[in-house]
This record gives sequence, structure tokens and C-alpha cells, in this order.
Amino acid sequence: MTAPGVLETLSAKAGIFGEFRDLQNVVRPTAPETRRALLAACGLPAGTDTEARETLAALEAEEASQIIRHEIVLSCDRSCEVVVPKGTEWELVLETGERFDAGRSSGRIGLPPLPPGVHDLHLKQAQSAQSVLLIAAPDVLPTLAGRGMERIWGVVGTVYGLRSSRNFGLGDFADLGMMAEALAASDASFYGINPVHAPGWSDRDTISPYSPTHRGFLNIWHIAPDKTADLCACPSMTALVAEAASQFLAVRESERIDYAGHRALLRPLFERSYKAFQAEAPDSVRADLAVFRHEGGAALEDFALFETLSERHGADWNRWPAELHCRESVTRTKKLQARMDFHIWLQWLADRQLSAAQAKACSAGMPVGLYLDLAVGSRLGGAESWCERASLAEEVSIGAPPDDLSPAGQNWNLAAYAPRKLARDRYVALRRLLRRIMRHCGLLRIDHVLGLKRSFWLPRDGSPGGYISQPFRTLAAIVAIEAHRSNTIVVGEDLGLVPDGFRDELCQLGFYGYSVLQYEKADGVLHDPSRLRKRSLACFATHDTPTLRGYWEGADIDWWERLGWIAPAEKSGKRLERDKEAAGLLANAPAGYRNADDAEGFRDAMHATLAQSPAELVAVQLDDILGEREAQNLPSTIGEHPNWLRRCPVPIEELAGFPQLEGLRTIMQKGGRTAERKQVEGSQDVRPDTAERQ
Repeated sequence: MTAPGVLETLSAKAGIFGEFRDLQNVVRPTAPETRRALLAACGLPAGTDTEARETLAALEAEEASQIIRHEIVLSCDRSCEVVVPKGTEWELVLETGERFDAGRSSGRIGLPPLPPGVHDLHLKQAQSAQSVLLIAAPDVLPTLAGRGMERIWGVVGTVYGLRSSRNFGLGDFADLGMMAEALAASDASFYGINPVHAPGWSDRDTISPYSPTHRGFLNIWHIAPDKTADLCACPSMTALVAEAASQFLAVRESERIDYAGHRALLRPLFERSYKAFQAEAPDSVRADLAVFRHEGGAALEDFALFETLSERHGADWNRWPAELHCRESVTRTKKLQARMDFHIWLQWLADRQLSAAQAKACSAGMPVGLYLDLAVGSRLGGAESWCERASLAEEVSIGAPPDDLSPAGQNWNLAAYAPRKLARDRYVALRRLLRRIMRHCGLLRIDHVLGLKRSFWLPRDGSPGGYISQPFRTLAAIVAIEAHRSNTIVVGEDLGLVPDGFRDELCQLGFYGYSVLQYEKADGVLHDPSRLRKRSLACFATHDTPTLRGYWEGADIDWWERLGWIAPAEKSGKRLERDKEAAGLLANAPAGYRNADDAEGFRDAMHATLAQSPAELVAVQLDDILGEREAQNLPSTIGEHPNWLRRCPVPIEELAGFPQLEGLRTIMQKGGRTAERKQVEGSQDVRPDTAERQ
């Protein structure tokens, strides 16, 4: 086989696309240097033709040695048969470690419905042996109907921007519970927020919730300091917090969120509070922390180790001494262990406070409660890429190919799962990540759900990017298993260019789609809102788009001109296009709302449109309820736009009876979205099993 043929064959085996079509329908071939870089990222050396041949030969030898394929996705709802060569000895071991059954194959192994989970089928022949993953998943993810609901609505906003009379300058988990209670009083079924993943103790610069150090752990800066004394049963903490409160005054009163100032003040307060905990905490509280630590297992210990090492060596492990690049090589001294205890304590506080927020939401009558967001990936050099190196690709970043909004493409500087490496590690990294997040919510949005099917990787060596396939059926099964364990409804954010049939495939598996009203069009023509997908979460905008008022007034167009993205002469044309589009949206609004001539009327018209749509889930932005003009984030900017810095203009305590919120409730009621108010159990509090502790 010629060198190019070897590289193409090897790439195909690794799932690397030979080409892709962009939004202009232009075919973009995957360059040889891109293929080599993506193969290396998957742990398949192909830097030279000789390396490529050797790697291909090793893969083919591995495939030839397999008795059957290395993993099988099964339905846990039905019995099945696994075809295995006659005479093969077999043993089935469940995810829990329980020996389920064993025997000798007559050509097929008949299996009853298995419990949901990732199980092991051990095969043995005279000259070979193999362990096969049996991934037993429900056929469909949890649905509204399955939870006794039909058409519901909720509000989406932030945690960081919440304002209250008691917080310390950044919205926190106590505020989150208060906000959920306030919205429940207006019949909202959920409150959705941006990711609350861990940004990292030592990171000084990152404020985007979509660029965490680790998605499996929580943002400790959202811990409510004034609620820790009760949680820890340490009376002296109350005095510590009271003494420190005045120091936060400037941070609380700043126009924009002062992340650096808040963190600088919170760090020493956490340190003093931990000393009080060590001295005073009763045995019952220490026991709860011990349970949390045991359930967190090796993953929690590794994360705490990273946080500890980062205090001395910095937030990016790529800049650490070489001997610290592999967690297995780090000697965990007593000094390191003592500091790890502190970081585990912080995660315990965050976990318990987020659980309390979900419990408050549900106790107030929200049938869903919190709606959390799973970021696409964690930032390069962060804790997740260090802790989960066995499952992640090396020297690449997740991104997106060129499109209308980003002609040069997008590099998100996020770590990616490497399909072969993730499979070899039994999908443990993904399983425990989902489990830790889903235990705190009734609804989860998976950002860029297309990543379950394919990812666009950009090599760090500057080579052009390319697509790589992900094992979609397997990853979807993993999501289904964890969603059923926690009874969590899953929304797959499927905006933009996706393969034909992908949205239908998601729907059949029980994922809810994501329908943004202003983008629901074909060939520039807006869809009739009555055609919105039933199994979707429908909204008008996202944190990356203008608010309803901003859309009406052209706030985003003003920014485009200010940033030089459009020439001043183009602005009037863009405004005319916007006015025409807004008129089209109004023409499709329910009768009685079509003659809106100001931002408030347009807002109510769009909310009524959403309320009366067939979408089972409708989300309304808190910013729209409060009449905000600016978006939370303007993609492709960093310092030019105040991304992630805006505070809610109204304190949570003043939302009760807020006129616009009451008006929204009336609109939703007219649209038939009146959820039955009832107290429901709070946090799912799903306890990790042995898979969590691997």
C-alpha cells in the first residue's frame, strides 16, 4: 500500500473525515498534516510514513485477535442474543461487580433484560481471550410525559449575575435557591443557568462559565459564605463572615462584577472558615464530609491534588515540571494531602449548597427545578485534561469550521474526548461527569450535542482543522443510562449545521431539541411557529444573542459597527433587514399581539408566540422579563464587550409581584402552560456506584 493509501486507511479506521462541506457547500479536503496531527491526538503515531504503516499493522492485528467486536449497545428493556463463535466460554459480570451468568456458547448467548449500566462479557477460547463491553441502556431518555407533565415553561438566567441583599458581590447558590422560589411563585417550572463547573482555585483570568478547569466539579466561588456556618455546624464561622462582610462592600457595589476582587477576598475567608471547621465541626458533619469524599472516589482525590499543585505551579499543568505531568507519578505527601483536604471540603460545601438550591426549587412547587448546562469541554491545561488524560486527545482543541459568523473558524481552546482512548477507559470519565451533574438538576442541556456524533479538532501545531467521528450510539446510551438513574430530562443544543437526519435521530432517542425562534427559518424565510418541534425547548434568544429589546433596537448591530465588523455604510441596511425580520415574527404572532410598535409589545408578542407553540418546553430569558438591552456574551470578543459581567438590575427580593413577571405568567396561562403546583422531592442525590470510584 502506498504512503498516502496507508494514511487514508489509518485515518478512516480512526474515524477522521476525509473531507467535509462548509456552509457554502464547498468541499474542504482534510490535509495530510491534519490527518497526522489528529491521529497523534488519538494516540496513533503517524508522523512519518513508517510510523503510519506500523500503527496500521498494529491496529489490524488487534482487530484480527478479537473474537467479536469490542463493545455492544443493548436495550435494557428487552432480552437479546449476542452472536459468539460456538464453543466459546463466557462470563457476564455486571457493572456492580456481580457475576450474572456464565456458560459455553452454542453460537449465541441469550440474555434477559439487563439492568442499565456498562457490563463486561468475558470471552475465552483456546488461544485467545477478550472482554467485551455490554452497554445496556433504556431505549428512550426521560420525557415530560414520563414525569407526568405536558407543556411547561421556565426562565433562564445566570447565577453569577444574581443580586440580593445578602450576597458578597457574586451570585451564589443561596441566591439560586431564592430565585427558584421566586419564580415558582409565578408558575415557572424550572430556572436554567449557565454552567457552574469549577473554574479553578488558582486561575486568575477565566470568567467564562464555558471554559472551566473541570466540568465534573463545582464553582466554589458560588458558595454562599454566610450559609456555611449552619452547614458546618460551626458557630464561630458566623462571626468570621460578619467580620469580613464589610470588606466586600466595594465588590458588591461595583457596576460590573468584579471577579478578581471577589476571589481575592473570598480566598482568605475560606481559609479561616476551614480552620474553624477543623476545630469545631461535630462528628455528624465530619461523617457527611467523609461520605462525600468516599463517593467522590479517585476522581475527587485527583481533582483536589491538581488544585493543590496549581497553587505552587500555576493553573496550566503544561507549564509544570515534567515529573508532575502524570498524576500517577506524584508522591502524595502529608503536606499535599492536608491541602487536598481543604479543596475537598470546598467541593463538599458547593455540592451541598447546590443540592439545597434544587431542594428549595422543588419544595416551592417547581416540577423540574434547576436546569443546568454541560459545557462542550474543559479548557486546555486545566484539571480535567490532567485528571482524565487516559480519555482525552492530546495537542488538539475543539472548535468549529468556518461559517458566516466566523469566516476563519473558531478555536474554543477546549479539550476533546479521543474516541479510542475513551472506549479503552470504559467511558468512565463521561459516566462520572454526567452522574455528578445530573444529581443536581431535573433538566440538563448538553451544549453542542453534535459533539456526541462528530467533533471538529484544531491541531495546536497550526494545521487546518478536521472532523473526527465519535461513537454516537454508545455515547447516547451512556447519557440515557445516567439520565434514567437521576430521572433527568436532556436537551441537546443542536443549533447550526448538523448532518441530515441527526435531529430526527436525537428525537427518537428521547433528546429534546433546541429551537431558537429567530433562527427558525429556511432560505431566509421564517418558519411558522406552529411548526416548531414538539420535542424541543423553544426560546427566542440565548446568552450569545441580543435580548428581545436588543433585537428590536438593533443593539447587536450597533456592536458590529463599533467593533468594525461592518462598515458604517452597512448599518442602515442591516437595520432594514432586522425591521423586516421583526415584522415577519410579528406577523406569525397570535392575534392581539401583531401590532406591537415598541420593545415591550414585541417582547410580549414573542412570549405569546412561544407559549402557544407546540414545543413541550419553553424558556424565557430573565433579561427579557427585566427589559435588559445587552446580551450576556458577544461571541468572538473578549475584552471589547462586557461578557459575563452584567448584574441583574433587580434584587431577588423584589421579584415577588414584579409586574412583568406577572404579565408573563398570564401569557403562559393563555398558552395552556399552567403547570400543576405541587411539592416534589428535591435533589435527586444520586449516589455514585462503583463506576464513580474507578
